Amino acid sequence: MKEAPVLAIVVPCYFEEEVLPSTAATLEALLRDMIAAGEVAEGSYVCYVNDGSTDATWSIICGLMRQSPLHRGVNLSRNFGHQGAVLAGLFTAEADAYVSIDADLQDDEQKIRDMVRRYREGCDIVYGCRNSRETDSWFKRTTAQGFYRLRSWLGIRTIPDHADYRLMSARAVRELQRFGEVNLFLRGVIPMLGFPSDKVFYARKSRQLGESKYPLAKMLKLAWNGLVNFTDAPLRLIVLLGSAGFAASLLVIAWCLWAWYCGLTVPGWASLLAVVSAFSSVQLLSIGIIGLYLSKVFWETKRRPLYVVQDDCTARR
Repeated sequence: MKEAPVLAIVVPCYFEEEVLPSTAATLEALLRDMIAAGEVAEGSYVCYVNDGSTDATWSIICGLMRQSPLHRGVNLSRNFGHQGAVLAGLFTAEADAYVSIDADLQDDEQKIRDMVRRYREGCDIVYGCRNSRETDSWFKRTTAQGFYRLRSWLGIRTIPDHADYRLMSARAVRELQRFGEVNLFLRGVIPMLGFPSDKVFYARKSRQLGESKYPLAKMLKLAWNGLVNFTDAPLRLIVLLGSAGFAASLLVIAWCLWAWYCGLTVPGWASLLAVVSAFSSVQLLSIGIIGLYLSKVFWETKRRPLYVVQDDCTARR
């Protein structure tokens, strides 16, 4: 059994002025209870990452830091997205173990106790997984389940019903820093670390205040990154389509020769136009998919930083 760790709870914040006061009070009370019970060490804290919010989010974080050493903050120079904000907290804060959780606290914060317990038993990564999706709409539930099935079918290691609610040891975070990807998909990269891991299941709560900062467009972008960053299956599918198309073209040519030999040719070029159109569409689709992969290479070669810290208030006091 490991000693009680210094825990940093990383909370990415993007326009969270409505929920932040109640979230801070809840997490502070949880931390105080865990410190009193000896579950985590003195010096544990909550690290809020302001991801370019232009409302009162950073002002609230500064007020929390003045009130208690249990609150610390990182202010990013602009909006770098949820994944960048999580990484900013993980890579900037100093602790023995880290838990990332969204500011709306729809994920059950009480499960942090179970995560810390698994960490002390020897796990470097503990995934928070939903035990049901009853609070989701039919569309979101169906698309999420289809996404996990697709990743599994493509041979990508995935943790079903897990988002970004997880515990990571300091060792796991150090290894995560070695991944220099720009188009980073944490849910796919972290299982690749291979450290001892476990799962904690919880019921996701409904959002009480504010609005979700993850609309459909962002979810689709994240899902696409989660696919193309971890598999070349679409490229292999192009090869299969090309092979099938070539075989079909041989059959078409054979039929045309037979029809010409038998004198059954029909004036006009409708059939030829149909074949050309079909294969042209396949070619265009293939070029489009290849172009998307090349765009990934393009962004990777730029080596742009995932985040830029404007104010660092994580130094231990």
